[in-house]
Amino acid sequence: MSAAVTETGPQTMFKTVLIANRGEIACRVIRTLRSMGIRSVAVYSDADAGARHVRLADAAVRLGPAAAAQSYLDIDAVLDAARTTGAEAIHPGYGFLAENAAFAQACADAGIVFIGPEAESIRVMGDKITAKNAVEARGVPTVPGIAKPGMDNDALAAAAPGIGYPLLIKPSAGGGGKGMHVVESEDQLATSLKAARREAAASFGDDTLFLERYVTTPRHIEVQVLADAHGHVIHLGERECSLQRRHQKVIEEAPSPLLDEATRARIGEAACETARSVGYRGAGTVEFIVPADSPDEFFFMEMNTRLQVEHPVTEEITGVDLVEQQLRIAAGKVLELDQEDIVLDGHSIETRIYAEDPSAGFLPTGGLVEHVRHPEGEGVRVDTALEDGLSVSIDYDPMLAKVITWGRDREEARARMVAALENTAVVGFTTNVEFLRALLELPAVVAGDLDTGLIAREFDSIDFAEPGEREFREAALLMDAARGSSADPWRRRDGWRLGAPAARRFPLVAADGTSRTVLLSGTVDAPAVVVEGDAGPEANTETNTEPDAGRAGSLPALVRRRGQDVTVTIGGVGRSFTAVVGPEGVQLTRLGALFDIRRVHADHSIQGEAESNPSLASPMPGTVLLTPVADGDVVAEGDPVIVVEAMKMEHVIRSTVAGTVALHAAVGDAVSRGQALAVITPVEHESEEEA
Repeated sequence: MSAAVTETGPQTMFKTVLIANRGEIACRVIRTLRSMGIRSVAVYSDADAGARHVRLADAAVRLGPAAAAQSYLDIDAVLDAARTTGAEAIHPGYGFLAENAAFAQACADAGIVFIGPEAESIRVMGDKITAKNAVEARGVPTVPGIAKPGMDNDALAAAAPGIGYPLLIKPSAGGGGKGMHVVESEDQLATSLKAARREAAASFGDDTLFLERYVTTPRHIEVQVLADAHGHVIHLGERECSLQRRHQKVIEEAPSPLLDEATRARIGEAACETARSVGYRGAGTVEFIVPADSPDEFFFMEMNTRLQVEHPVTEEITGVDLVEQQLRIAAGKVLELDQEDIVLDGHSIETRIYAEDPSAGFLPTGGLVEHVRHPEGEGVRVDTALEDGLSVSIDYDPMLAKVITWGRDREEARARMVAALENTAVVGFTTNVEFLRALLELPAVVAGDLDTGLIAREFDSIDFAEPGEREFREAALLMDAARGSSADPWRRRDGWRLGAPAARRFPLVAADGTSRTVLLSGTVDAPAVVVEGDAGPEANTETNTEPDAGRAGSLPALVRRRGQDVTVTIGGVGRSFTAVVGPEGVQLTRLGALFDIRRVHADHSIQGEAESNPSLASPMPGTVLLTPVADGDVVAEGDPVIVVEAMKMEHVIRSTVAGTVALHAAVGDAVSRGQALAVITPVEHESEEEA
């Protein structure tokens, strides 16, 4: 599509803009470009060739293979795509090249507008040490600590006692919580420094570290700013981002339930002063730490020189389209908003949908999206690139989508979010939807009594759903239906025979080990259901004869078959469920919880070396990053054996027994969830053989 030139002032708005990103943020930027009549260009890797943002854009250019370094992080490839398509400007989204000063400079050198700040502003604020020194010079309060370039581990260890414990190790480059480590005591410091340097080097290509005092019960408050090239700087209020796991946000809201009007004005002005300290231009976010027990105090943490993931909550309460403002500022226009124009209306909450398993320590998951259901309704917004058939790989960040709600007050926004998550389903692999819904129901969250340690502190009190008789009944009925119900009685697989049909027996086991046996009699269209107790040999057997156990009308209709196989997608009605089902298994999602229920066969057993010796399996799909031990080494219980990395997260797999290591994977290997990576032969087995 060829868009007309958009005139909104003495400068000319862009005709074509390239989005140097992927997923939901690329879709989000395209939405605003379309509303402004600007032609959009998407870029993609081989992994994203069929992605939603590619189809939404007016044009799309392949960058390279799936690996980000060979596609989305390839500056030359991105610039070539802009030149080829005639794009006058590039929107970087967030992540990838968004805060890369070299990329911003390369755009300037190529005569292409970078929709963001100038390279020097990115350089100063991208290095947390120089940023801290820059804002201190402007009178902005900062967290006490030691922040000097070039300090090695010995120098940092020597400075630590002067800061006191607990302290926080932070990388000077990057963000998103990567490489950050809380150190409670001196004996943890050396190990944590090594891990932080390795993670910082891997994530940002810079292993420079510094130390800060760790603020107990900290609240993470950030302020959205807009600044044009003509000296005008305003803020759009604050966002509360204290609900985090592994220093990464999962739920954000605006405004913060903590701040009063006076503190809101002071922290907003401090954010504007931070932007002025580097001659900032564009949309940016200034992050502060606020002690929960002293809410009128705040300390500068860092400035993110880009659009934030959580920008929608600010848009919802201010009515300002931040992407539009970015485009206008990058085109050289004067900011038409004054500080008094910014009025906060109501309350907004955002939840991030991640491909991760909260019950397994938030380990990344991923795989094929068999079916997705997004919520709808008053005050509900979804920013997403998710759709049926999408393959979620480990090559990129695990965030899949964002659900945003607005209400006249915080409680209305929270209640709408709980209802929205109840109507959200991602079938195919485990996500954090159920966890988010349960988190929003915690008394502390309901009351707005938040801090960055709340999730870790309250995690054990969150009940994850376990499959009950209802889920096992539905799984058996769906599997029975998927086996086929041909009109030809000789081809039916439902126990049809002359006289009464034979009962069909479904021994089932869920992913958490819960098991039941379901007996179906009658026909597929009108079955009778009996659920026996736990299928284990020592279990007491109970029979469920609920009147509605086999109610034919309780299941939604089959709506789609996938190709020639027997897998079908089931569409839920209201708040019932969404499922993908085959004759041997069901993945069923209800209230955000994914139940994976499989049929157990008599010949099901575990074979091989791991049957008798402790096997170390990968807890997530990923890549082997390190093997601290060699094949044949003797390890003690708890020793690290292998390190797997996926979606920007490292996981150390430790030996469960003392023994000899047999490695089944090497550094650089791509591994799947559950794949055996090593087997430990216990020492007592060796001694018996030697004897």
